[in-house]
Amino acid sequence: MNILVFGGVGQLGQCIQKVAEQKNISDLIYLDEKEGNILDLELLKALFQQYTPSYVINCAAYTAVDKAEDEVEIARKVNKDGAANLAILSAEFDATLIHISTDFVFEGNQTGLLTEEDIANPVGVYGLTKLEGEIAIQETTQKYFTLRTSWLYSEFANNFVKTMIRLGKERSELGVIVDQVGSPTYAVDLAEVIIHIIESKSEAYGLYHFSNEGVTSWYDFATAIFELADLTVKVKALKTSEYPTKARRPFYSVMDKTKIKQNLGVAIPYWRDSLKVCLEELGN
Repeated sequence: MNILVFGGVGQLGQCIQKVAEQKNISDLIYLDEKEGNILDLELLKALFQQYTPSYVINCAAYTAVDKAEDEVEIARKVNKDGAANLAILSAEFDATLIHISTDFVFEGNQTGLLTEEDIANPVGVYGLTKLEGEIAIQETTQKYFTLRTSWLYSEFANNFVKTMIRLGKERSELGVIVDQVGSPTYAVDLAEVIIHIIESKSEAYGLYHFSNEGVTSWYDFATAIFELADLTVKVKALKTSEYPTKARRPFYSVMDKTKIKQNLGVAIPYWRDSLKVCLEELGN
């Protein structure tokens, strides 16, 4: 059983590799941006013919939220057209596609847990192109799992946790946004879910929400990072209006995980517990 992992050397790809190695699963082929260019249909077709994969995991994405506002075309190519290419070939080769999406598909102007049935209304190019990718997959293949996630971090690559640790060692005071609320997600926990889907051979296809349990702001997330990493840093609460960015972000994007827990039998850790695990890994 071959499993192709596109974006295989990025943060989530490295987490999938870590979990797969722990479980002694050796069927995964990790493809970087060049080896597995999701915009090159001929290259993709050759890969599918060579490996005839049972599963395709799409971790490849254009994720530069602010740059996307100026680079609409390339963001759309990667997030929509690339996803569509993988869906086309997954359908042709009868492979199950596992695709990663984002909480940025939501406008974020309401409180209450967001379900998979709630209307997606992105406020930026990144969220819009990711939603277009979701729709392209849904319209192209029946055997897919689209996993929306949020605030992804791990011991690998660049992310908020590692940035806070670095800045916390350099500075005694930091300003962090207090009025954007969501749920952090330890990418290793998301990788566990992806491997669980494969190992369980689930056919409960469709759209799912996955993040760690609990709700927090970026301010509280940063405060917890410094507390658990034993760093003395004064954290100043900033309003979004005090820290303008090119792209708008959802003010509230806490997702309901009932569907994934019921349909896939997934147990989801609390965000602070997973943060402790990650910080221990970084310490090691």
